[in-house]
Amino acid sequence: MSPATSTAIASPNIAFIKYWGDRDHDLRIPANPSLSMTLGGLQTETSLTLLEPGAEDVLILNGARVSGPPLARVSGFLAHVRAVAGRSEGAKVDSVNSYPAGAGIASSAAAFAALALAASSAYSLDVSPTELSRLARRGSGSAARSIFSGFVEMQTGQHDEDAYAKPFLPPDHWPLQDWVAVVDDQPKPIGSSEGHLLANTSPIQLTRVNDAGRRMQVCRHALIERDFNQLAAIIEQDSNLMHAVMITSTPSLLYLQPASLMLMRSIKAWRAEGIEACFTIDAGPNVHVICTSEHSREVERRLRSFEVVKDLIHATPGQGAKLQNTVAT
Repeated sequence: MSPATSTAIASPNIAFIKYWGDRDHDLRIPANPSLSMTLGGLQTETSLTLLEPGAEDVLILNGARVSGPPLARVSGFLAHVRAVAGRSEGAKVDSVNSYPAGAGIASSAAAFAALALAASSAYSLDVSPTELSRLARRGSGSAARSIFSGFVEMQTGQHDEDAYAKPFLPPDHWPLQDWVAVVDDQPKPIGSSEGHLLANTSPIQLTRVNDAGRRMQVCRHALIERDFNQLAAIIEQDSNLMHAVMITSTPSLLYLQPASLMLMRSIKAWRAEGIEACFTIDAGPNVHVICTSEHSREVERRLRSFEVVKDLIHATPGQGAKLQNTVAT
């Protein structure tokens, strides 16, 4: 007897080496490999309840029923799950975030990682971690990484079968801290999915993609050796490269705000003073300040002194997606 309701939790992740642009947009196969840290302390909880066969899917986000493109995206994902499982029941999806959605904190990564796990359980799909990562990728490319704990590597591929994430280092390898300086908590006007489609219109995207292997190697080495200066240099370069692609796309995507730039400059100055802190920014204006445990409280103190910082969100290397419970029919 299959479960009628399954609940899963997953955390967002912050990419140190970022994925931007698709090799295959329909399958969300990334144009380049990536490397991330799963953000413990932040989570999305998603419950999936099976409905009658043929029933229309229902989506509830943070307590509000949602239609339009978000529902279509979730329903398309569930259609694939149903096709693989040989099932026809519709689903009610109820998802709640503990942090702002759509503001560059990888909410879609956590959402689709949790949904992939809940859906595979509810529809009785027996999947390995690798298969679950591939499944999550179909909802959001970065969701493939949120399946796993700690530091996670995502490989690109030519086909669905070889585009998935895998664990790189466990959470306790290096207790880095992430202070997310929220300068704008409103959903961004152009989401990442739409942004990925524009990447190849930038004249520098090909150069960025071709150099990704080098950046991955440097970042791997920095993490293994816990070399903060090397890590800081490579992740700031990678973040700047991604935003350069966005800015030079057609039409141009300008996610950075004056407050973002002010923080970027300040963080570089702090590091010159000996504070182990660096920045990385996903598709949004909010600045992830990565620092060591030894300097975490000083970084927090300095960030709180900025009037432009509306909120601070704290995270550490965390756990991957987990199934909370199932309720049988």
